[in-house]
Amino acid sequence: MSVSVGVLGPVQAWDAAGAAIPLKGPRHREVLARLVVARGRVVPVAVLAADLWEDPPEGAAGAIRTFVAALRRALEPDRPPRTPAALIVTAGPGYALRTADVDARHFERAAGAAEPPARLLAALDAGLALWRGPAYADFAEAPWARPERDRLAELRLRAVERRAGALLDLGRAAEAVPDLVAHTRAHPWREEPWRLLALALYRTGRQADALSVLREARAELAGRLGLDPGPALRDLETAVLRQDAGLAAPGDAAARVWAGATAAHDRAAPGAGPRLEAAVGLMRGLAVTGGDGLPAAREHRAAAVEAAEELGDPELTARVIGAYDVPAIWTRSDDPAQSARVVAAALRTLDRLPPGTPPGTRARLLATVAVESRGDGSPRARAAAEEAERIARELEDPALLVFALNGVYMQCFGHTGLSGRRALVGAEILDLSVRHGLASHEILGHLIGLQSACAVADFGVADGHAARLDDLAARHDRPLTTVFTTWYRALRLAEDPAASFTAQRAAYLDAARLLGTAGMPGLSRGLPELASLCLRLRHGRPPEPDDPALYGPYEPWVRPLLQADADLGAVPDPPCDLLAEAMWALLALAARRRGDAAALRRARAALAPASGELAGAASGLVSLGPVADVG
Repeated sequence: MSVSVGVLGPVQAWDAAGAAIPLKGPRHREVLARLVVARGRVVPVAVLAADLWEDPPEGAAGAIRTFVAALRRALEPDRPPRTPAALIVTAGPGYALRTADVDARHFERAAGAAEPPARLLAALDAGLALWRGPAYADFAEAPWARPERDRLAELRLRAVERRAGALLDLGRAAEAVPDLVAHTRAHPWREEPWRLLALALYRTGRQADALSVLREARAELAGRLGLDPGPALRDLETAVLRQDAGLAAPGDAAARVWAGATAAHDRAAPGAGPRLEAAVGLMRGLAVTGGDGLPAAREHRAAAVEAAEELGDPELTARVIGAYDVPAIWTRSDDPAQSARVVAAALRTLDRLPPGTPPGTRARLLATVAVESRGDGSPRARAAAEEAERIARELEDPALLVFALNGVYMQCFGHTGLSGRRALVGAEILDLSVRHGLASHEILGHLIGLQSACAVADFGVADGHAARLDDLAARHDRPLTTVFTTWYRALRLAEDPAASFTAQRAAYLDAARLLGTAGMPGLSRGLPELASLCLRLRHGRPPEPDDPALYGPYEPWVRPLLQADADLGAVPDPPCDLLAEAMWALLALAARRRGDAAALRRARAALAPASGELAGAASGLVSLGPVADVG
């Protein structure tokens, strides 16, 4: 039984389903809390007695044994009689608590996280959400609890301040202001929140308010402590008065450069062709920014392709189409209709290219066809990928080759169990990208490597890819990469048999929150629901949600598990994509439950090439466990 313990508020324990465990009286909770404070070290019975009673009674040791026995029964109700306890263990002269699933420990890790701003903000939000009141709230006056309460309270204050700093680093100063106002009112002797508040106000255009806050901080410090502001506050006040450029929000200086550069481009290259080609270059950068950037890039890229075709110059059109070599990792298009239009334009342009067109131009069009035809499994797309790769190798052009190999990757889904083939493609993309400084495709190579390692449960290798991806995301400002590494870590936890259902579910909920602003509907639609279903099936729990319509593109394969009257024979073959194994596994599970031999044979035949893999884990997102178990 997996148990989590909470001390960030009243002392509490929960079982694997998240239900509160009754802990009897206050002495029982105090024993548990005192063992939490010891952080796994043994607490002698004599020390426990001295901490529980100001003047320990004669039978204190016996009473403590009674408390511990009751706690063991509550925390491990399924433990067979006369077997050693796993959570509260007897060691030498006392007892020790053997679990790391304590909310205070989770909070400490979040509060001390060294991450780029976006990941830091998510970690701090998750950590602060664990607080249900003052730490060890039931034992506020206990001498043994005071140092730990004070330590955790200080960590909490720092976490609030680090969260505000992360918002400022992300250019979200206005969001930081309300919490900082409350924080400075509650803790007026702390200089850091005053500094952050003044800076946030300045960055939202409220210079006068920023100066007013700095003067209020000076008055508070002098009135309460008889101190002058420290150097950080003094320097900030001077900088605000001077309107120092160094106080600008991230990106303000870049915005000035951008405006000048675009104006210079319009003066020097006013023609339609150069503008279209330049626009595609901008869209390439916009596509990796996250938020609204990706859908905007798709929209403007499609418009650029249409405009280029209207000009009637096939070579220009080819350059406009082929220049958008944005790495693609997910096998379901975010906008299938738009992808189909781009493919159609690329095929028309291929037919119209004049003799003597550089072969690299043709290869880029072919790679575009292969990438944009993701998930359809068409022979035409596979042939386009193969030809693009052949041309790129002949030209010995690394940038073209990684683009062509991205197309090859997208066409490596003809049947299940091809993660090994994709791993080889990803390794070559990674090698080329590292040697030639192609940062975006280096990220792609690591993502493919992560997915392929997950498929065969090689999580040591996958962890290495994830760590490198986080580093690249921070260095090159690629927030979309964080979406995939966060989902990977949820999958990683879901495959950890020691992790509780509650912790696994919380990890997936955190991952799902990132999808709302990712701009990737092809990835996000139905995915949180699918993750919940997979996790609950693994734990033998009823599915949530139980409405098939909520599963979006996965509905045909989920429905037979949710509705007993669904016709298994009418379930179509899944698309050739990263979740094909998961969809076949869902069909196999439904067939086994109903005793439908024909449907089970069909699913098993489809899954046979993936017999050594985890069903669904090739996505790097979800898993239904070993294919051999579900098929």
